[in-house]
Amino acid sequence: MQVTETLNEGLKRGYTIVLTAKELADKVDAKLEEAAPTIEMKGFRKGKVPKALLKKQFGQQVLGEAMQESIDGAMNEHFEKSGDRPAGQPDVKMTNDDWKEGDDVEVSLNYERLPDVPETDFSKVKLEKLTVKPADADIDEALANLAETAQNFEPRKKGSKAKDGDQVVIDFLGKVDDVAFDGGQADDYPLVLGSNSFIPGFEEQLVGAKAGEDVVVNVDFPENYGAENLAGKAAVFECKVKEVKEPKAAALDDELAKKFGAESLDDLKKQIGERLEAEYAGAARMVMKRDLMDALDSLVTFELPESLITAEANQIAHQLWHEENPDVQGHDHPEITPTDEHNKLAERRVRLGLLLAEVGQIQKIEVTDAEMQQAVMQQVQNYPGQEREFFEFIQKNQQMQQQLRAPIFEDKVVDYIVENAKTTEKEVTKEELQKAVEELDA
Repeated sequence: MQVTETLNEGLKRGYTIVLTAKELADKVDAKLEEAAPTIEMKGFRKGKVPKALLKKQFGQQVLGEAMQESIDGAMNEHFEKSGDRPAGQPDVKMTNDDWKEGDDVEVSLNYERLPDVPETDFSKVKLEKLTVKPADADIDEALANLAETAQNFEPRKKGSKAKDGDQVVIDFLGKVDDVAFDGGQADDYPLVLGSNSFIPGFEEQLVGAKAGEDVVVNVDFPENYGAENLAGKAAVFECKVKEVKEPKAAALDDELAKKFGAESLDDLKKQIGERLEAEYAGAARMVMKRDLMDALDSLVTFELPESLITAEANQIAHQLWHEENPDVQGHDHPEITPTDEHNKLAERRVRLGLLLAEVGQIQKIEVTDAEMQQAVMQQVQNYPGQEREFFEFIQKNQQMQQQLRAPIFEDKVVDYIVENAKTTEKEVTKEELQKAVEELDA
C-alpha cells in the first residue's frame, strides 16, 4: 500500500493511496480461506468446497469488501501516524475510473485537518461576576403575582357593567343558519373576558353587559376551525348574562402559602427569595459567560478550517433568515448567501468551539449518565402523554443525544475556565442586571 502526499497547504491535506493488484488479490484469497470452513454448497461437504468454485461464486462480493477494508485500513493507519483529525468527512474517491480486476486501485484522499489549539493561560482572563440580592419589594411583587394567579371572583355591585378581566356567568345557545349545532350550548358557564378561550370576537361583545341582560353575539368561525361543518361559518350566539363578577386577589396569608406547597407565608416568602436569587444568578452567569467568550476570542488565535466556517456561516444565515420570515416553515425559499457579518460570527463560533473542545479533552471533562438523564427528563416535560415514545426516540437517535450533551459539556468546560480565571464579584441592582442581559442580544 503506497500513500503519497499531494497537497499540504495550511490545514488542507491531500493524498493518493495505491492498493496494488497483488495486495488486493492476497486480501481476497485470505478472506475466502477464512470463510471456507463455514461454507456449504450442494455436492460438497461443509468446508470442502474447492477454492476456484468459491472464488467464482463469491469472488466479486469479497473483492468489494476487501477493497473497502483495505482503503479504510490505510486511512486509519495514516491518521494514527500523522495525528491528523479531519475537520469533517474526508473526501475519498477512486481516481482510475476504468479500473478492472487485475489493476491497481488508486484512491484520492482529501480533507482539512483540525488545527493545533495553543495552550492558554486562563489566569490572564479577568471576569466580573454580577450579584443581586432580592429586595423585599421584589419578593412582595412576586408574592402579589402569585396571589393574582390564585384569585377568586366576587359579584360586582348590582347594575355594574362587565369589564375586561371580569368573569361573566352565562347561558348560551349557538346557531348557524338559524339551526343549533352540537357543542354550541351551555348553562351557567363561567367565562373570563379577555381570556381568549372562546371564538375570536366573542368575549369582546360581552364587555359592558349587565347581569340579567340578553346579548346576541355574532362571530365567524375561523377557516381552520377543528369542526369542518363550522369552519368559516357565521354564527349567532344567544347569551343570557346571569352574573358579573370582578377578580379579587387571594389574601396574603398562610392559606395562600399552602396552596403553593409552603408551610406558612414566611416560608413562601423564603422560597420566593431563593427562587429569585437563583434566577438572578442564572442571568449573571449568562452575562459572565459572554464576557468570557469575548475575552477568549481576543486572547486565543489559530488557523481555522474553511469548511467549518462555511458550514457555520450558512447555518447562521439560514437561521436568521427564517427568524425574519417566520411564515416560511419549510426550505422552499431563495438561496441564502451569508454576509461578511455572518462569516465573522462563524469564525468566532468555530474558534471558541474548537478551543472549548480541546480544553475539555485535555482536562478529561465528560458528561455523566446522571447529567444526561437529567437533561432528558427536562426535555420530556415538553411531551406530556408521550414520555415513553420520547425516551425511545432519544435512545435510538445519536444526533439528538449529542444535541443534549453538547451544552452540558460546554457549561462544564466554562466552569473549569472560570475557576482558573481571575474573577471578582460586583453587587448590582436588579435593573442593572436586566440591562446587562438585554445588551447580550444587541
